[in-house]
Formats: sequence, C-alpha cells, structure tokens
Amino acid sequence: MQTLSDRGVPESEQGTLASPPSLRAVQDWDGIRIFLQVARRGSFRAAADHLNQSVNTLRRHVVELEHQLGITLLTRHVDGIRLTEEGKEVLAAAQRMEAASFGLVRARDRVDPAISGEVRLAVTEGLGTFWIGPRLVDFQRSFPKLVIDMSCAMQSADVLRMEADASVQLTRPTSPDLKVVKLGRMHAMPFAAKSYIERYGIPKTMEELLRHRICLQITEQLPITKLYDHYFPGVPQPGFVAMRTNVGSAHYWAIAKGAGIGLLPTYASAIGASIQPVDIGMIFPTDIWLAYHPDAARIPRVRRLLDWVINAFDPQKFPWFRDEFIHPRDLPQALEGEAVVNMFAGFSGDRLDDLDGPYYGRTG
Repeated sequence: MQTLSDRGVPESEQGTLASPPSLRAVQDWDGIRIFLQVARRGSFRAAADHLNQSVNTLRRHVVELEHQLGITLLTRHVDGIRLTEEGKEVLAAAQRMEAASFGLVRARDRVDPAISGEVRLAVTEGLGTFWIGPRLVDFQRSFPKLVIDMSCAMQSADVLRMEADASVQLTRPTSPDLKVVKLGRMHAMPFAAKSYIERYGIPKTMEELLRHRICLQITEQLPITKLYDHYFPGVPQPGFVAMRTNVGSAHYWAIAKGAGIGLLPTYASAIGASIQPVDIGMIFPTDIWLAYHPDAARIPRVRRLLDWVINAFDPQKFPWFRDEFIHPRDLPQALEGEAVVNMFAGFSGDRLDDLDGPYYGRTG
C-alpha cells in the first residue's frame, strides 16, 4: 500500500520524501491539510473561516490525526493554539509534503499546452467587481474552453500554497519565492452622488466636510480607520459617519445612492453612476500588485491570464492607473485609443440612453 507521501509519485521515487516515519504512515491527507491551516492561522476559528468549514469539523480531523500519529500536535488556549515540539516537527514535514504535491500539479499542467482547463485569479473585491470582472468576459470568449475562477476577497490569496494561480492585491508581497509585478497605482478621492449634492450641497474645505455625512470602507488592505483618526481626531462617528462597510461594492452603492461622501478610485467616474468628485484636497494613492509563482508562469493558460491582467492595467491605455494623479474631469482627455465605451452600461441602474459624458461618446 502506498503511503500518503507516495501518492502520485513514481514507484522508483517512492520513499524518498524527507518526513518522519510516523507521518509517512498517515493516510489522512485532509487531516494534515487542516492541521497546516490551523498552525498557519493560529486558531481553529481563523482556519475554519478560511476553509469554510465548522470549527468542530476541524477539531475532529486534528484529533484523529493526533491519534494516528500517537502524539499531541498542539495545545488550545484562549488566544488560539500553540504547537508542541512534536507538532513543530510534523508541521515542517507536512510543509515539505505539501510543496512536493504542488510541484507534481505544476509539472502535470506544463505537460498539457492546450489553452483549456481552469485558471484561478484572486483579486480584491472592489477591483474584481468594478474593473476586472466586466472586462474578463472578453478574455474568456477568446478561450472558450477555459474556466475562469475569479475569487474576490479583501484578504490576499496565498499563491505559494496554490490558493490561486495569480493574485491582484493592494499590498506588495514580501516572499522572495514569488514573482511580483507592479500593475499601476490607484488614486482615491472623495465622491458624492448628485442626489446628495442637490440635497445637502458640496463641501469646499475639510472644515465644511464635518457638517456633512460620510461613508467608510474598512479592510485589512485599506486601514481607513487610521486615516479617519488622522483627519478627524476626536470626532465621534455617530452623526458623522452614515455607513461603514468592508465590501467595495456596498461602499460604492452607498455613495452612489446618496448616503454620504466617500472615497472611491478615480476610475469610478467611468462607471456611469451620477457621482462627482469632491475637491477638498484628499487624495490617496495605492499601488496595485500582481503576484504569482514562477512555475505557474510556465503553464500556458496561466501565462495567457498573466499577460491579460498586465494589459488590463496598462497605464497608457487607462490613465487612472498612472503613478501621477489625474483629476477625474481630465481623464477623458488623457485616454489614448478607444474610450471605455459602454463597459459599465446598465451597471449603475441607469438606462444606456440616460448616460451622458465623454466616457460614453456623448458630451451633453
């Protein structure tokens, strides 16, 4: 019978993986995979949220793994878990097994050059909903046998552990084992709906903004609470903050429907909703990064996706991704080539016939 670490390995190479005999005898890969996630994330709760399974299910798998190995892997505490010395050794061996399995998958994928199968792209929720998603349709049409799995989340995916083939994120990865490409820079500034401005007016200064209502988006990658404390020290949120959310699309809709003034990327002007920038001197640049494993780039279907993503953020074509800030009113003049015509038609809830402005080829 093959041991866990020998599954999928040629017979001539079986038994060569460096792992303790006790671990090699384990037949429960799910238990090892779950143990890896619990150890990495520091608690059963965090691992359960990541794996979308119940805490009790994870605990049962780990207990069964401990029973098979005949050792205690971790101890539970109010602030999470701590690995035992034996658990640390098993963790290191399990990580080597995981890396070997990833290598087998990548080798298999490189053998088949056909542009078919599945590619997995992880992206922040806002960029996925408002920028990549609407444009990804054309990419899929070019490769109809390709299944595109776009995962939108506020936490960056771990491409080293194959949570995705590539990740578009707002924090620069630090692992030396990853290939990292700067895609562009996103500039955020305050926007307000025309309906809000008609009812409450528009602030001209930071002092005037304090007499209005604002919307906040709170995420790990965009720690807006720090900005709030910096610009509005001592100002209580009740009565000033109208809505607070961790989701980019909900944040956009709150602003577009007139709940309050909030920060949006400058390309929000091209989406089509009735919003306009609020000029009070608040501009926040954030770099956009593409991360992928070097081996993944040698897989034809992943290479095509990487090339497409890089092109999708081309700052020459799409000036809102340039390093320098361009005011939304000047973006139509900065566009090179064909404009972003009808890309978001119907997304804002307006009919196409009602949309005005240079982004849609209409001026008034």
